[in-house]
Amino acid sequence: MDDGLESRLKHLERGYRRMQGVAFAALALAGVGLGAAAFRTEAPTGALVASRLTLVDAQGHPRATLAAELEGHTGLVLRDAAGNPRALLGVTAEGSPRLRFSTAEGDTLAELTVYSEEAPRLALANAGGTEFFAVGLFPDGSSRLELADESGRPRAILGADEHGSPGLLLVDRKGQTRATLRVSPSDSASLVLEGRDGEVFQAPSSVQ
Repeated sequence: MDDGLESRLKHLERGYRRMQGVAFAALALAGVGLGAAAFRTEAPTGALVASRLTLVDAQGHPRATLAAELEGHTGLVLRDAAGNPRALLGVTAEGSPRLRFSTAEGDTLAELTVYSEEAPRLALANAGGTEFFAVGLFPDGSSRLELADESGRPRAILGADEHGSPGLLLVDRKGQTRATLRVSPSDSASLVLEGRDGEVFQAPSSVQ
């Protein structure tokens, strides 16, 4: 082979190898750049997206569940060691926030709910789930406090109407009102008592 031709071929081969190295380096840099861009796009905040998240204890028993249900309910449920739901913090499909505490059997012991964004209600119950105390504010501005007997029947009702006028009702076991004490919006007071035989005593309306 001619020495001049061989020299030219070696020179071209060295030039080709240099060009190949530059191309590989450019591709590597481009790959790094694309990878970094993809990382920034896919995980800018480090958020975890899921419709249900369950935490378990050392034995693998579920103890807390955070879920968004298909019906629109969203809530956090805390369970005891036996797996019974004991506490709930949630929002109903209608948008009412709710906090509830229950017995191991599922009976509600205490519940705080806000209706219509302006009407909170707190209720307490016995171990069987029967309410014995409830207090709440209604959307019209009136308020009401109830004390109930062992069967859940309200026996004493203290409230104020939308004008702030207070009233007290005492009820017998049959649900019949036996005593009523009211103060009207004009600040006049009234007292009505009803006996067992239907006799009624009404204090004069001029009583202040």
